[in-house]
Amino acid sequence: MLAIFEKAALEAGRTIIAIFDEGCAVATKADSSPVTRADEEAERIILAHLARSYPDIPVIAEESVAAGHVPDIEGKAFFLVDPLDGTREFVDRRREFTVNIAYVEHGVPHAGIVYAPALGIAFAGKAGHAEKLLVGSDFKVTERIAITVRPPPAKRLALASRSHKNPATDSFLIEQAISECTNIGSSLKFCLLAEGKADVYPRFGRTMEWDTAAGDAILRAAGGTTVTMDGLPLTYGKTGDKADFDFANPDFISWGGKEMAVRMQMASGETP
Repeated sequence: MLAIFEKAALEAGRTIIAIFDEGCAVATKADSSPVTRADEEAERIILAHLARSYPDIPVIAEESVAAGHVPDIEGKAFFLVDPLDGTREFVDRRREFTVNIAYVEHGVPHAGIVYAPALGIAFAGKAGHAEKLLVGSDFKVTERIAITVRPPPAKRLALASRSHKNPATDSFLIEQAISECTNIGSSLKFCLLAEGKADVYPRFGRTMEWDTAAGDAILRAAGGTTVTMDGLPLTYGKTGDKADFDFANPDFISWGGKEMAVRMQMASGETP
């Protein structure tokens, strides 16, 4: 499955970079978020790859959902696709945008790929194995490097959203006695945790499942974890909540190791 993800992501990335270099108009969706031709073309490419290889697995894809195309996933495994995560970075000419593809079963992200075409790197993970991929200018993988989270250091490094850091994030960092925090866009935050370059990513505020599933799958494969504020694992396929949109995530904390997540579970009274 990851081979299909990789092929789809690399092809989508090639198209995104071509549009990035040309420049393109920006439209605004109903939720006030930006969308470009790169989002739409990349999603078309990814959906075609998935349909050819897995015609019976439904796909929840960001732009399709925005257009009202939402397949039934009740009781089913499914794919989550964000064809261009970090559209704001793309529009602002920053290079941290990514292509995200994930496979979810029973609410758990089991496999995923995150590809940053402007940076020439990708990350992939499944079933206890995660790796970093170096990608050449011809959009072919030149090297694969196994990655894993690092043991908690004496001085932890946090990651925060470049566009969405808020007072709740600042309060969390103070509570955890974390003085170092790097701001970065897109799902690359999960990948930096997965390769042992940082320790925690707190997210307070709206994210959607297609924003997080691929990076979360890679982080879990590398030995990390993502938990909600009650200390339980973040789940996927959330629908039917009248108080929120389908596929919306609650606040969560992603950890480079499981130690702090277990502490959160114990503090909330849950059994690790």
